[in-house]
Amino acid sequence: MIAPASSSRIRVGIVGAGEWAHFGHLPVLKSLPEYELLAVATTRIATAQRAADKFAIPHAYDRFEPLIARPDLDLVVVNTRAPEHEPVARAAIAAGKHVYCEWPLTTSTTRSVELFEAAEKAGVRHVIGLQRRMAASSRYLRELLEEGFVGEVRSVRLHVSEPSFFKRRPAVLAFTIPVENFSSVVSIYGGHFLDMLFTVVGEPREFTALVASQFGQVTIEETGETIVTTAPDQMLLSGTLTAGAVFSVHVEGGKRNQFGVQLDITGTEGDLRVTNGEAFGDKQDSLIEGARGSRQPLATLPVPERLRWLPRLDLHGSILELANLYAAFARDLAEGTHHAPTFADAVRMHRLLDAIGEASGSGQRQRWS
Repeated sequence: MIAPASSSRIRVGIVGAGEWAHFGHLPVLKSLPEYELLAVATTRIATAQRAADKFAIPHAYDRFEPLIARPDLDLVVVNTRAPEHEPVARAAIAAGKHVYCEWPLTTSTTRSVELFEAAEKAGVRHVIGLQRRMAASSRYLRELLEEGFVGEVRSVRLHVSEPSFFKRRPAVLAFTIPVENFSSVVSIYGGHFLDMLFTVVGEPREFTALVASQFGQVTIEETGETIVTTAPDQMLLSGTLTAGAVFSVHVEGGKRNQFGVQLDITGTEGDLRVTNGEAFGDKQDSLIEGARGSRQPLATLPVPERLRWLPRLDLHGSILELANLYAAFARDLAEGTHHAPTFADAVRMHRLLDAIGEASGSGQRQRWS
């Protein structure tokens, strides 16, 4: 367990109180001893007050400006939809607050670079919500590879599938339909899982890609409204890592059955497999299995207790990843370290997704690192 960041807790105001806030951010921030939730803002005072009442938050607002103006806040959490991230984050930076922003940072690489540079110039600490890399299973997997469990890595294969992002979607997911919102399954899940993958196995050197939109029209379930879209729902990526191994990634939305995550790593001395029955909202941390030698059955490799930073929280696995990220950020603030992913990591992921789009559109292999 990480010790509290300091004698004074990190005082937090959160902007946005939708499903992910109620499911993830607010329970985590109330559970971790390093943080104190002081304020919540949404576009409607009723929803802000509902969150405040449920989680015992002292102050509720129907605009983010008065929340950010509070002199007693240390950290502003930006938990709105992607197109609304930038103005909130900019205001927080201008006010000299530390900023946590959900992924994606903005809806474009150019604006993300500008936001990163603004945060650096202001001297505030910044963190991006790419929490998959912070899961205990992800950190253990990286440790296993560094210790040579599989020997030299020869190949890596990742498949991520999600039942949402289908041709019929609830109104709450309507914002994922316009391509300009940068909120497709490729943008959101691709960003999260590519960040985790390349943090664990190392960066890609070069790759080819195919990005496709198979659901050209999406129907809103509650109203029957049909919306034309070019937002992608399939991504195929293949190439080589900087260390020489080959890799492939498939991210897809709208899968009806047997969705989730499977990661296979083949080495000269053995194999590793990571599985989870959900790509998001999973109840448990991912299962790691492995075997050394030839023709051996895979055996479960439990995550060591020393890698479990948190108190025993009664939270889903996907929320524990978020809690690990918050715990890492608290340590960063206390010790001046950089364990949590920052806006620099967000910019790199935006650029990688741009390069994937370029590879798909041009048909040309892209060199990355």
